[in-house]
Amino acid sequence: MVFQLATSGLPAISMTKSLLIVIGFFLTAACGVNDADKVKVMTDRRNMPLETGKNMVINYTDSGYVKAKIFAPMMERYANEERNETVMKQGMTAYFLNKNKKVESYLKSKYAIRLDRERKMVARDDVILVNNKGDTLRTELLTWDETTQKIYTDKFIRITTPDQIILGDGLESNTEFTEYKIFKIRGTINLKKP
Repeated sequence: MVFQLATSGLPAISMTKSLLIVIGFFLTAACGVNDADKVKVMTDRRNMPLETGKNMVINYTDSGYVKAKIFAPMMERYANEERNETVMKQGMTAYFLNKNKKVESYLKSKYAIRLDRERKMVARDDVILVNNKGDTLRTELLTWDETTQKIYTDKFIRITTPDQIILGDGLESNTEFTEYKIFKIRGTINLKKP
């Protein structure tokens, strides 16, 4: 919500901008010369989110179908010349759906950022991808390319299936996590006894 501050004969100024100017003035007066750069960073609107929201749900559609649903406890969207991204500092859960709206796989992480111009989402910190068969991928960094519908990483991965555990470096997969390629396999552990 933007409030308007009007004075006689002068154009209206948004309350948000006025407050930033006033806060910046008082902080500059209270701080020493060396702290002026800190004040500039604090009052620079480019570093402030354009929108924030709690308990957010985003639907990603393609050709009229919902391809993915993302749930996040908190989102901050930045949109300016330098930044065009949505930040999910408290993590997120993404559900990938087929044309029948059935969940094919889901992705969870403790932090994520969507690069809006590139149409990519980067998930990091305790990333888990699970398909509808229960196969589970664990890694620390995973990128979802919305354009190609591919998920990939060059980091260490651990895949657990009912039959085995596969350790490796780097992976590329479809969003359903049914067809994947591991770039460098470190080892395989068979879980079923022969």
